[in-house]
Amino acid sequence: MVKKNNFSKNDAIAEIKKWTPPRLHLGKESYVDFMAYDPLTGKMKRKKIMVGRIKGRRAQREYADGIIQRLTEKLLGGWNPWMDSNKTAEYTNFDVVCQDYKTYIARLTKEGSLREESFVSYCSYMKIFEEWAAKSVKYVFQLDKQLISKFLDYVFIDRGNSIQTRNNYLAWLRTFCSWLLQRGFVNENPTAGLVLVNKRNRDKNRTTIDDYDLKRVHSYLESNNKYFLLACYFLHYLFVRPREMSFLRVGDISAKSSALTLHGNGTKNRKSAVLTVPKKVMALMIELRVLSEPSSYYLFSNDFKPGEERCSEKQFRDYWNRHVRKDLGLPAELKFYSLKDTGITNMLKSNMDVLSVRDQARHSSISITDMYTPTNVDKINKAILDYEDEL
Repeated sequence: MVKKNNFSKNDAIAEIKKWTPPRLHLGKESYVDFMAYDPLTGKMKRKKIMVGRIKGRRAQREYADGIIQRLTEKLLGGWNPWMDSNKTAEYTNFDVVCQDYKTYIARLTKEGSLREESFVSYCSYMKIFEEWAAKSVKYVFQLDKQLISKFLDYVFIDRGNSIQTRNNYLAWLRTFCSWLLQRGFVNENPTAGLVLVNKRNRDKNRTTIDDYDLKRVHSYLESNNKYFLLACYFLHYLFVRPREMSFLRVGDISAKSSALTLHGNGTKNRKSAVLTVPKKVMALMIELRVLSEPSSYYLFSNDFKPGEERCSEKQFRDYWNRHVRKDLGLPAELKFYSLKDTGITNMLKSNMDVLSVRDQARHSSISITDMYTPTNVDKINKAILDYEDEL
């Protein structure tokens, strides 16, 4: 776990401000010198200003006194001769910058500009990156393309993660480095020129749940938590994403017209939509009497019951992982979101027309819906087996 850094940015560059008072040296060579911390070497380095061109010792002393006074004032003000005064931010401690970034994305999430799921992913990426870079990066200016490239190799080769995971890290690093660039922490984006690895001839990985395990999930939740079963229904039959579910209110559901209204401020594409509520889903809501609650209540509040408090989408994943998947012994690749992929796939397999599935899933085109059509057919089709034409 990354420890919270309590230093401010001013504290972070305190080490760079180390210096010794300027002094005059008279002799064969007359000069004023002082020591100042060089962040590139991590050591104190001598700076000399020659005064030998001034004729006469008295004149040299008077000239040197002025230099010493001006240098002392500048050094007291934080000036460092070994770094560009306009690029002080580049010498900020890396861990301080990381903490600032996490504070920034937390605020974005709170304001609704960043999805909670993305926030969780970004924090995870940052944690791994911080731990890996701890030994080689002290100041943010040390982030360069070579270091980023080495980290991506670490993710793909040393950690053994997939190409997709490696690409996900690069996508996040582009966002992070863009944030650094905009705030002057780096003078160029170190991810520029780094490309995503092409996954040739690989379909998007959509893990579906087979009928046997679907029945087990239903039986388990019917006995243990019908309110979470309702959440599963919303994901499986209405294709409402976990974050979107966290914004649903009781008043968004019309029992009379069997419709659910999604409002744009809580949807992935920021567009409002009206979805059909299947009879099976409506029957469970009536059984649980959720529609009798105040219309302003969130549909899935604490314990997945209607309530005044909006709960994070994380509660859906947590309950699935800690209870459903664990108790039923389901494999790790079967995630809560797999219910949505399974629902779309099974609806297509049931010979539901593709336009209806497209609209219910809110896909922008049929081609996206078609991606859910099973292509790994390993059983013969009875209809084709018995088919014959006039030829």
